Amino acid sequence: MKSFQDLKRNIRHNSASLKTINIALLGDFATQFLGMAIRGEGVERGYSVEIFEADYNQIERQIFDPSSEINKRDFRYVVVSHSAYKLLDIYNHMDSDRRSSLAEERIQFIRSICENISSRIIYFNYPEVDDMVFGQYANKVEESFTYQLRKLNFHLMELARECDNLFICDIASIQNRYGHGFMLDPAMYVNADTVFSLAVLPVVAARVLDIICAIEGKFNKCLICDLDNTLWGGVVGDDGWENIQIGHGIGIGHVYTEIQYWVKRLSDRGILICVCSKNDEEKAKEPFEKNQNMVLRLDDICIFIANWDNKVNNIQTIQSILNIGYDSMVFLDDNPFERDMVRKNIPGITVPELPETPEQYLDYLNSLNLFETASYSDNDRERTKQYRIEAQRVSSAAQFTNEADYLKSLGMVSDISSFTPFCIPRVAQLSQRSNQFNLRTVRYTEEQLKAVEADPAKMGFAFTLDDTFGSNGLIAAVILVDCEAAPSCIPENIHRKHKALFVDTWFMSCRVLKRGMEQFILNNLVEWARNNNYERIIGEYLQTPKNGIVRDHYPELGFASTKDLSDSQWELELSGYEPKDSYIAIGEALL
Repeated sequence: MKSFQDLKRNIRHNSASLKTINIALLGDFATQFLGMAIRGEGVERGYSVEIFEADYNQIERQIFDPSSEINKRDFRYVVVSHSAYKLLDIYNHMDSDRRSSLAEERIQFIRSICENISSRIIYFNYPEVDDMVFGQYANKVEESFTYQLRKLNFHLMELARECDNLFICDIASIQNRYGHGFMLDPAMYVNADTVFSLAVLPVVAARVLDIICAIEGKFNKCLICDLDNTLWGGVVGDDGWENIQIGHGIGIGHVYTEIQYWVKRLSDRGILICVCSKNDEEKAKEPFEKNQNMVLRLDDICIFIANWDNKVNNIQTIQSILNIGYDSMVFLDDNPFERDMVRKNIPGITVPELPETPEQYLDYLNSLNLFETASYSDNDRERTKQYRIEAQRVSSAAQFTNEADYLKSLGMVSDISSFTPFCIPRVAQLSQRSNQFNLRTVRYTEEQLKAVEADPAKMGFAFTLDDTFGSNGLIAAVILVDCEAAPSCIPENIHRKHKALFVDTWFMSCRVLKRGMEQFILNNLVEWARNNNYERIIGEYLQTPKNGIVRDHYPELGFASTKDLSDSQWELELSGYEPKDSYIAIGEALL
């Protein structure tokens, strides 16, 4: 973890090459040091963070005054921190009869923030301040400050489930991990009215950027694990599957059991679990198949590679099958040589420097917060199965010399729908996660997608894909905007276009690349547009560091660049359009 001084030095970094994100920072304490830490951590994550820092203790004015900077400017994120110490001061000035309503009053205030601010709100929860007035009996006394604070944090979680634009920065968990003494510097609190010590500020800033990166689509999707002395104790090739160290009870085997439970929960959440081990494959799989103490089974593993090739090559094979960026991968290995080899040869991959003793592994990994997310849906539970099926598709493709024959053999079927209540959560999640096949990289929340569906000037299309191997689920979405009916929603230079549609959003899972899905989607967009009396479709490509694979998407589909549009825009005249070849059949078309 960088120190506060390290983060301060980052601020002087030439940020011209970094993506800019603007943040409003509101607090009821002095926030200057926190703002510096967030800016410095932003550089670590590849962002130039522009911060508007409100005047001291001006949260209420900024939220509710129409003339405030928050309401006049378009901030992508609003970070709000109410101090538990200031809340205690409010509590102290309350009548005793009113103290039992402290949590409800504060929740109503936070709800009003969510209702008044359309930006994504990152709200700090409340680390505990135990005044010990009731001692431990405070857990049974509703008007005690301890009771109210714990109740407030619980209801804050419930509120975040209701409000799509509210994200909780878990400051309380930082204090739980590092202790009250690390969190607060009493001298700084008294003399500078700041509630965070300089030592804890890098941790707090890292948690803020964890949330921002997850929302922006920068997060880890895959965990690649070594086996021997990483997921179990011992060497299976020497000790045999029955003698590896794994199991409940006292001893080192219990440590590896807890690590496997952690990996299992990640798999259940939708993180892709892969194995990369120097072993004979048959022997490496035996513990998963035969050892009853194993928590993980082969069904939990997305891709299993065990051979004597170097791990760099094997990880590259895994990446080619999953088709995700190396910067979305985490590699765990107990061997420092293997970690160093992977770290030096695969830029972007996360390789935690595991402690020397396995007893420390899990606590260390938990402290890194490696798998932050900004969304979660039932579809995540199917991800491991979907990628295992994808590995089967890759193996099947190798048997064909002709791509068209392979695509025909898949028997692909796609359902097409508008943004229904059923599919909106998945579309929102795909919006957050899609970085490579994403033409404009516009992120949508569920509430924003509901607004698209309700807007007559916009049309949302969601596409699934099934084949003979199984279902890929919902894999693509497109949002079209009527250029005349919604001029404020499209680039200014194409407002005048008559009977035209603008492609506001087109993103797709990289799992289905090179299967003709792009052609299938365009065929159906054109058919819908013609049926609704449109004459042209205008597309735009906005380059990001990750979406280079779709740079030529529009010209390859037959769109033409026009002189009156910018270099990033293309236009398709519908009158002469001939459907593209596609080996995908329409299942249901619920439009």
